[in-house]
Amino acid sequence: MDRMFRVCGFWTGIMAVFFYLGHMHEMSLLFFGQTGFFVLLSYLKLSERMYIYVFGAYLTVFFVGFSYYTVFMMTPGAAH
Repeated sequence: MDRMFRVCGFWTGIMAVFFYLGHMHEMSLLFFGQTGFFVLLSYLKLSERMYIYVFGAYLTVFFVGFSYYTVFMMTPGAAH
């Protein structure tokens, strides 16, 4: 299970580089933070059950944050 968190860290790192190259610096910092979180967590040697709990908590926080952002922060039809 710890290897899957390293895989998540790898892909979030790749996305962070893409966001940085696309001049989306705030998003790249967010993804670099997630990369550090996943890689650090992968080396803690937790039980499989604990890894599932942590991933479930991560998904809950992500979905709540994403839902808040899309409902209250995004302006429909706004040109950037």
